[in-house]
Amino acid sequence: MDVKTTFLNGDLDEEVYMKQPEGFVMPGNEHKVCKLVKSLYGLKQAPKQWHQKFDEVVLSSGFLLNQSDNFSMKDMGEADVILGIKIKRENKGIVITQSHYIEKILKKFNREDCSAVSTPMDPVEKLKPNTGKPVDQLEYSRAIGCLMYAMTSTRPDIAYAVGRLSRFTSNPSRQHWQAITRVFKYLKGTMNYGLSYMGYPSVLEGYSDASWINHVEDSSSTSGWVFLLGGGAISWASKKQTCITGSTMESEFVALAAAGKEAEWLRNLIHEIQYGRNK
Repeated sequence: MDVKTTFLNGDLDEEVYMKQPEGFVMPGNEHKVCKLVKSLYGLKQAPKQWHQKFDEVVLSSGFLLNQSDNFSMKDMGEADVILGIKIKRENKGIVITQSHYIEKILKKFNREDCSAVSTPMDPVEKLKPNTGKPVDQLEYSRAIGCLMYAMTSTRPDIAYAVGRLSRFTSNPSRQHWQAITRVFKYLKGTMNYGLSYMGYPSVLEGYSDASWINHVEDSSSTSGWVFLLGGGAISWASKKQTCITGSTMESEFVALAAAGKEAEWLRNLIHEIQYGRNK
């Protein structure tokens, strides 16, 4: 059985607001936001709220929670690959990579024979919105989707480049395609890069930064952060700031505020995991 629009059935316990979706902004109310009464895909609360809703409905219908699994289980040993991510165990730690996945997407977009470059993006080039007809818009969207999976799984080093290029998905130009090709070339030379976790230090470390007004199309800045635990990154992001800042310092404060919210969420998550182990 499959539940249709699963996460949309969850109820929210907190007050969550979102901007009006692009293309569905109410005339005369452009400054307003939408208050969510139901969960949405992409929300951090969505899986938990759906599980809670499903649990309540099933138990209220007279079903009982089975306290043990009655399935025949087979021990397949330690995990080697999961969700397209390779797991290597070395030096009393683990390393996760996506070299085989990167090889796959390079072949998919006919970039397997491209030359390697040392950086994912040209710092001098200024990306501008396309004023003409889109160039292979569907293929561009597919390329962005493939790069996003690598970025969110094991490759924080391409977060900024992919974040910038994803803003032109609806109307890509040849310039944007050239920039995507550069990301592919960078991955070609760094496909064995990964994240290493040694178990120490066992404290949560966080770093944030901002780039002030580096988007010529709308004069906005970029926030970036990364959090490490056990020697490796566990959370990272590169996002366009939603407000216009007047100085480098102001943009740094905006980035720091966003990183602070992420730190609080990570702290609570780590506490829940530790509490569950102790329990």
